[in-house]
This record gives sequence, C-alpha cells and structure tokens, in this order.
Amino acid sequence: MISVIVPIYNVEKYLRRALDSILSQTCKDWEAILVDDGSTDGSGRIADEYAASDHRFKVVHKANGGLSDARNAGLENINGEYLIFLDADDFLHPQLMELCLEAALRDQSDLVAYTYDRIYRTLGLFRHFLRLGDSVPHYKYYTKPPYLVTDNIFDYATEYGRPKDIERRWAVKHCQVWRCMYKTYAVRDIKFIKGINFEDFPWWSEVLLRIRRTTILNLPLYFYYPNPGSYLFSASQDHKALSLEAAINAAKAVYENAPEEKRRPWEIHFLTPFQGYLEKKKRKLAKKGKL
Repeated sequence: MISVIVPIYNVEKYLRRALDSILSQTCKDWEAILVDDGSTDGSGRIADEYAASDHRFKVVHKANGGLSDARNAGLENINGEYLIFLDADDFLHPQLMELCLEAALRDQSDLVAYTYDRIYRTLGLFRHFLRLGDSVPHYKYYTKPPYLVTDNIFDYATEYGRPKDIERRWAVKHCQVWRCMYKTYAVRDIKFIKGINFEDFPWWSEVLLRIRRTTILNLPLYFYYPNPGSYLFSASQDHKALSLEAAINAAKAVYENAPEEKRRPWEIHFLTPFQGYLEKKKRKLAKKGKL
C-alpha cells in the first residue's frame, strides 16, 4: 500500500535509525526504495544489508547526482498506492503509516498532512551544540486523533510559520516533501529539479494543483534531525541563492496558466515569502561582495 523513498548519501551514522523506524511501523504493508546516491562511506553496504534481511527493502545504487536526482530515481521504482518520503538522517513515528493510511482510506484523500516533532528538533539542536549526541525520542501513541478534511488545500497550505488568516492548528506549513503522504498517481510523474537546493518548493507547488481532497492530521509523526552534513546545510550561500531563484522561476512557470482561485492564494502564501527569502539572501551576499 505504501512506498517510502529514502535518498541516501554518506549517512552511515544515521541510516540504521531511519530504516529501523520503517521496520517498526505498526502498518506492515510497505516497500522502501533505498536510493544510494553514490555514497563513499558505508551507507550503501548498510542498505544492502537491510535488503538482504527483508524483501520489502529495495536498493538502487547510482552515481552521485544530488538529492533531486535520488528522489527521481526513487519515483521511477515505486509500486505502492501511496507515497512517503524519508530523509536518511531522520526517522518516523511508529504509527505514521497506520494513521495516514487509515485517514486516506476513510476520507478518500489524495494527501494526508502531518507535522514533525518540534520538541525533539529543539533538543537535537541544543545537544548538537553542546556535543552531547542525539536524544532519545518519546513516542506518544494515538487511538482516535482529531483531523480535518478539505477539498481545497489552498485554504490551509502556507509557507508562513505563523499564518494570520489560517487556523494555525490545521495549517499545512511549509513545503518539505516529507510532511505528507501522497496518493501515488497524483505525484509520481512530477520530477524534482536536479542540481538545486529548495527543490521542494516547485515540486510541492505543482503537487498542490493535483490534490482533490486532503486530510490534515495535527500530529508530530516525523522526527527531523538537523544534520549539519545534509545537502542543504552543507551548500554555500551563493549556491543557495541561485537555487532559490531557480526554484521560484520554475514554480512561477507551473502557475502561469493556473486558475485564479489557485494561483492567487499560492502567490500570497508561498511565492511572496520565498521571494522575501531570496531578497534577504541577495542583500547579505551583496554586502560580502559575492553577488
């Protein structure tokens, strides 16, 4: 029922935790596509080890092409009716698949949105700064979680952390692809742009146009680890600025002929804040003489 795409590049320190979180799911009807993006450490061997012990893990070894290229390779190999993304330095709540699948089938939703555990992320940042190592998460288990169903995702999706005209409890905040479970047919042919950071923005923007019904679960089902060696954190500031500009232009092209009732809220809640981020980055780079 559910495919999980896990892009992997030099994450041997975290990979077992991510894969164990898939194994620990209360829902057992899944496959995990492990895309080894030319790792030079032991990540590829770890992926092969898990695939050898459980047939639900499938490994794709490829030359290094970046995060977008790895995710695209994953999209070409999925078979599940639904799709989840998991970054290899993060991990999942044990009930994530169960709760999302239950919601999708109950509501006939193309997208089920959830959030990440902010307490774990904050503790992770402090522990990393103090060189204390990783913290152990506390899992709260859910029986009948509250939810909201909508046929217009644009009423709730936003890039703003503190949306003013959306009830914050149900806001689908930010465009990271790992915040949702997707109906596969709606997204599998949408490709990530290779070679840039902020590749989530144009991909997510196009996904919004494909979604008919959404279920919002206001639950912290994803555990995000602020890895300083990740694709985004390790990129230079000038590359980030160029990437952000490319991402904005690509997303604008997608919405050029979109209906006004979808294009306008997207411009307000996503395009405007991203353009603001870009202007700030450009000003900082200009002061340093790098632009």
